[in-house]
Amino acid sequence: MQVRELRVPGALELTPRQHGDARGAFLEWFTEASFEEAVGHRLNLAQANASVSAAGVLRGIHFAEVPPSQAKYVTCVKGAVLDVVVDIRVGSPTYGQWDTVLLDDVDRRVIYLPEGLGHAFMSLEDGSTVVYLCSAPYAPGREHGVHPLDPAIGIEWPTTGRDGSPLTPQLSPKDAEAPTLDEARQQGILPGYDEVQAFLATLDA
Repeated sequence: MQVRELRVPGALELTPRQHGDARGAFLEWFTEASFEEAVGHRLNLAQANASVSAAGVLRGIHFAEVPPSQAKYVTCVKGAVLDVVVDIRVGSPTYGQWDTVLLDDVDRRVIYLPEGLGHAFMSLEDGSTVVYLCSAPYAPGREHGVHPLDPAIGIEWPTTGRDGSPLTPQLSPKDAEAPTLDEARQQGILPGYDEVQAFLATLDA
């Protein structure tokens, strides 16, 4: 498993080794040992999710309150998505910055987002299927969002799909009504950098 740290500290891109032949391919997209070596603690697996999206569907930017928030270990088993991590931790040296990883059914990369970060992705092909391992269960009262098209964040979303056809962002009503990053900060719903670091320290102990 090759590991690369993203521009948002704590977030990682992981590329598994694939073993292929005329029948297809086999890979280990998660192992406890390689995860713990890369991150420094075990993944507390509490829930596994899957989403299927048409081309252009844009999900996010989603995050959960800390503690316990929700760490995510994400890959795309069919199709392709541009996956984005956003630093929404107030007081972070990289606050407001973002980075991307192409998740697809060719390289089969994985992105790991620790607690306290924002997560979003855009589907680049009909039927793109994303699976997530999550460290905490979904808790509606603790889940929040930031508008993925907030110009102050400036995420460079794709304008063409995997087949070269034009993409139009498709947002859920909830995501379309989400506050900008500045509005979310004023509302006091963003996690603080220090509280996130304190929580992560309990995982490393």
